[in-house]
Amino acid sequence: MTNPTPRPGVMEIEPYVAGKSALAGQQRVIKLSSNEGALGPSPRAMAALAAQAQTLHRYPDGGAGDLRAAIARRFGIDAARIVCGAGSDELIALLTKAYAGPGDEVLYSQYGFVMYPISTHAAGATPVMAPETGFRTDVDALLAKAGPRTRICFVANPNNPTGSYISAAELRRLRDGLPAHVLLVVDAAYAEYVSRNDYSAGVELAETCDNVIMLRTFSKIFALGGLRLGWGYAAPGIVDVLNRVRGPFNVSSVAQTVGVAALADLAFTDAARVHNDVWMPWFAARVAELGLEPLPSVGNFVLVRFPAGPRDAAAANAHLARDGIIPRMVGSYGLPDFIRFTIGTEEEMRAVVASLSAFMKG
Repeated sequence: MTNPTPRPGVMEIEPYVAGKSALAGQQRVIKLSSNEGALGPSPRAMAALAAQAQTLHRYPDGGAGDLRAAIARRFGIDAARIVCGAGSDELIALLTKAYAGPGDEVLYSQYGFVMYPISTHAAGATPVMAPETGFRTDVDALLAKAGPRTRICFVANPNNPTGSYISAAELRRLRDGLPAHVLLVVDAAYAEYVSRNDYSAGVELAETCDNVIMLRTFSKIFALGGLRLGWGYAAPGIVDVLNRVRGPFNVSSVAQTVGVAALADLAFTDAARVHNDVWMPWFAARVAELGLEPLPSVGNFVLVRFPAGPRDAAAANAHLARDGIIPRMVGSYGLPDFIRFTIGTEEEMRAVVASLSAFMKG
């Protein structure tokens, strides 16, 4: 028998491996592998979810009108420039499918989100990686790699898994330095956690430039990862393209309704941000006291470097697993000496520090 042959590029994809959720032999685990919101979804969001049970036989609003209006109110932007997706992952895939193909190149940073090269290969295009400097997106390196075949430039800001960011001025410099035909995709999944004065999620660029789209998600500070909900903000031309290539009902009615409720719960979002502002620096400081190297982060996670030898990252991961703790190994990003830790509850973070302390003492 002859199997159907996929298009060129598909078999070059290294399948995405999600963060683990369970450990063999462990009844209770501390899951810190997927950068999920430490406090879980808001009470309003959970109440909205429960109320949806009687209407699951109805198709959702294909244009996500109420959700787009709620996003626009929350962030002070134009609802007509918003397009929603089943997570920002779907929008990444749709953008790559719509704007790149065989013979084209898609540019991204060295430690950028692994979905960028995956989506690029799926579209038949060629991924091009620009080196980073100090685990931070290097604008000059990206510009040096851009050329006539470049169709898209992805920038995660803040970046996952490193936790670093580039300033609004650097983001503008990148956009202005790219060829006019290149679509700049600013992936700002962790924007709600950032409080730096020089940071921008990319709203201004998306409002004033025809070749920029900002992506956001409900999976992080809003803690709705299980519903798969994301959105993009861009010029009308880009929104029109995405509406042509997306599925007619790509965002479920449940996700739309719960998303509206989550956006309205300002106090809960503030509480989630304050929690992260307290426990992320606390965790980083405790890890440094153990002789490990936490990288500076503006997200809801910390990337920690482990030494070579018997106390390396693999050994640490095995030790943590025995204590029922699941962080994220990041060897697939080319960072085999590091482990990424999501910021969880106070109890969880204290348990992780205790486990790491025991590990380092041997």
